[in-house]
This record gives sequence, structure tokens and C-alpha cells, in this order.
Amino acid sequence: MTEPCDLSAVAARTLIGERKLSPIELLDSCIRRVELIDPAVNALVARSFETARKVAREHEAAVMRGDPLGAVHGLPFGVKDLIDAEGLPTSFGSVLFADNVARQDEAIVAMLKREGAIVIGKTNVPEWGAGGNTRNAVYGATGNPFDPDRSAAGSSGGSAVALATGMVPLATGSDTGGSVRNPAAFCGVVGFRPSPGLIASNSRNMAWLQISQLGPMARTVADACLMLSCMLDLDGRDPLSAILHAGGSPDAELYRNPPQADLSSLRIAATADFGFAPTERTIAATFAKKVGAVGSAFRQLEWTHPDCTGADEVFSILRAVAFLGRHRELAEKFPDKVGPNIRDNVAEGLGYSAADVARALSMQTELYRRWQTFFAEHDFILAPAVTISPRAWSELYPTEIDGRPTKSYFHWLAMAYAVTNVGHPTVAIPAGRDSAGLPFGLQVIGPRGGDLATLAVAREIEAVLAANPETARPIPDIAWLGRQPPIAGKAGFLAFD
Repeated sequence: MTEPCDLSAVAARTLIGERKLSPIELLDSCIRRVELIDPAVNALVARSFETARKVAREHEAAVMRGDPLGAVHGLPFGVKDLIDAEGLPTSFGSVLFADNVARQDEAIVAMLKREGAIVIGKTNVPEWGAGGNTRNAVYGATGNPFDPDRSAAGSSGGSAVALATGMVPLATGSDTGGSVRNPAAFCGVVGFRPSPGLIASNSRNMAWLQISQLGPMARTVADACLMLSCMLDLDGRDPLSAILHAGGSPDAELYRNPPQADLSSLRIAATADFGFAPTERTIAATFAKKVGAVGSAFRQLEWTHPDCTGADEVFSILRAVAFLGRHRELAEKFPDKVGPNIRDNVAEGLGYSAADVARALSMQTELYRRWQTFFAEHDFILAPAVTISPRAWSELYPTEIDGRPTKSYFHWLAMAYAVTNVGHPTVAIPAGRDSAGLPFGLQVIGPRGGDLATLAVAREIEAVLAANPETARPIPDIAWLGRQPPIAGKAGFLAFD
């Protein structure tokens, strides 16, 4: 360890509880890292350092008094700029909301603060979370911590970069078409998309539509579990939460420390493309090598996948419906102040009929049932988290993969939305680097409702990968990053396209 900010969340919390690490010391270490690194990558775009220092002093006093401490007492965390944190801007990456200051915390932020976590600032996003490249016209682009000229993916790109570089030990994320998993994979960290309803949202405007979910992001699976355990209260404002937790809030301690998984008992399916995703050949080859490094740990490894017929159409229609419900008024009233991804989604949504939506919902049900049949004979699926290696952030989205044109600005996210469509829990974990020397991430996909088991299995796979230098989590060169020129000075920094 070179700095307290490089500690895992679990290790830092243990040291705080033992009075071996002060919350003030940890926060100051994180702030120093932000000040050193953030000019090169632009991850933490709105900051609350002075308020955080005040809270850290209060938390230090609680430790010294011997008060009962929350599960994440004294741990700084970043809040994705689609999620409200009281007193900080929530811009959504939109110039229309650049001056919008949150009056109260989103439910998950309030829960984390209640357990002792300290908000350090807001992390960057694409405009309204639309797209897999973190750049907007309010705060600009976010660079990859392994090459600031490349994309950090999105929409939780700022959170992933802040984690990878030691600015924070924990960060919030949200995921529709891989917005937790894609940046986790591009930056070498962990991102968990839970089953719908496990983490409540009190701000989703179409609460019955399950394609968007909140999720924890961290540097290890154990850290993600620690964070998740603080985000689980029943919230009646979210109908999916009310259904899933009808018997009461889940056992936080169980999620904090999932039961140990026996990899040797598992029947694993592996797929590089789910039969339809436009996966880059080099990514498919890298995935095969990573699976080869861990495959002997399982009882059975079979190269197969569920029948995903219709997955592109289902996601395209349901995504467009969600954006139409949220953004139509903005796109129509302020067409010159919304970006191309928002305009395209709204236009697409307006082009669908009620019959199209009904067909998509029926196809989604068929997809779901085919997945359940598949999981009757397989315990988990391993897949790449993303179809491509990180490209330049100046490219709004990949228009081609291996020379073949993509169907839409989100088509390259197909490895992620294959899972979104059916609502299974999935966690992205780092698995070394790809052939270009950039971070590579695996998805561990579990059965519907099997969040605990998925996290437990991901933790064991993570341990196997960590034991091999070729598959261990890559670490950015902090000293090198600190010498890089400010990303704000690069061409296109504040542009949409």
C-alpha cells in the first residue's frame, strides 16, 4: 500500500474499527489522489471536500468514543451524477440541468450515509446516462485510467475511473444496457447489476419497467458486497422493491458475507456472443484464454448459451419507450440543447406503435422463459462484459466492429443487454488485460433471483483469477497518470459529436 486510498473498502473499514486508520486520514488520502489524478481523467466532476472533512471529523470522534459504527463508517464514496446527493449538483450531464442542486438524497445515498459512508463528490456520466461513452456538454469527457485518450465506457464511467485510481473505495452506479458492467470492465473494477427490486429506487419515473437498476461499484467483489449490504431496505415507493421484499428487508449481514461457493460443483456455460452480439474477434479470443485459465475449477464447462432470438428488438423498443417517457418533452422543447443520443432515442420511441410495444413485451417474456429452461441445466454463465476493447473517447460510439456496421449507438453493448432483457443478476469482474494491454472484464451471470449465489461465485472466480498474473486485476500507473496533460485541453472535450 502506498496510500490509505489504495486500501480495499473492507480493509479500510476494519482498520477504522480497530482505531488504526482515521476517517480523516483516509479522506485526506482520497482527496490528494483526486487532486493528483483527476485533471488527466475528469472522473469526479462536482466535489464536497469541506463538507466531507466535517463529516469525517464527526466520524473520527464517534470512533474514539467507542460508539456503535455503521458497516461503511468512515468510507468515502462517489455518487453517480444521475443520483441525488443533498447539496450537490445533479446535472444528469445535461446543459439544461447544469445548475440543478439536489434538495435531498436519493434513497441509496441516504442509506449509505446512515451506515457511515461519506459523500466526496459526484462522478461523471454521459448526458442522461445515454450511451456507453462518458462525455457530456456540462463537464466534458472522462478518460480511461489506463489511457486517458480512450473511453472509460459508461454510463457509470466516472465511478469506475474514480475507483480504479483510488479516488474512492466505493461508488454508486446504475445499469440499463451495461452502465455498471461496461465501465467496470474497461477500467478493471467490479460492477454488480442486481435482480430488479433488490435495490430500491425512489426516483424512477417508470417504476414497473425493470430494465434500469441501481448497483454498487467497487474494486473487489467483497467490497461490492459490503456496499450492497447497506443498500437493501424495503422502499414502498418502488413497486418492485415492495414485491421482492414483501416479507421485510433482506438480511444485510448475509449479503455482506455471502456463503462460500464450491466452484467444483458448478455447471458453467461460456459464450463469447450469446449467438447475436457483435463481439470483436480479439475480444472473443481473449475471453477464450481467460476461461481457459479458470475452467478447470468447475465441474463442467460447456460452450453454449440461451436462445436469445429477438434480444436486439426487445431491448431497442423497451429502451426507446423508457427514454420517450422521460425525455420527450425536453427533446421537443429544447432540440438544440439535448445530445444526439437523446434525440435518436426519442425519435425511435415515437416511431413505434402500441403493437410494437406489445410485441416487444411478449418477446421479452419468451426470452425470459427460454433462459429459465437453460438455467435448469446450467448453474451460471460466463461471458465478456463488453464486445470491444476500449476505443478513443472522441468516438461517440462504435459505428463498426471488425469492419461490420453496428445497428445503433448501443448495439456494441449487446453482451450486457442480453442479460438486462431477462433480469438476471450479473457481476462484472476484472480478468487481467486484453491483447491491446487494456483491462478486460468477465460477466458472471446467475439464475433469476440468485443474487447471493452470483456474488459468492464471482468472489471465488475472482480469487482464482487474482492468483494468476495474467488474469489478476490490472492496476493503473498512478505516477504516470499524474504526469499526463489535463484532459480538458484536448479537442472535443466538451462536444457531443
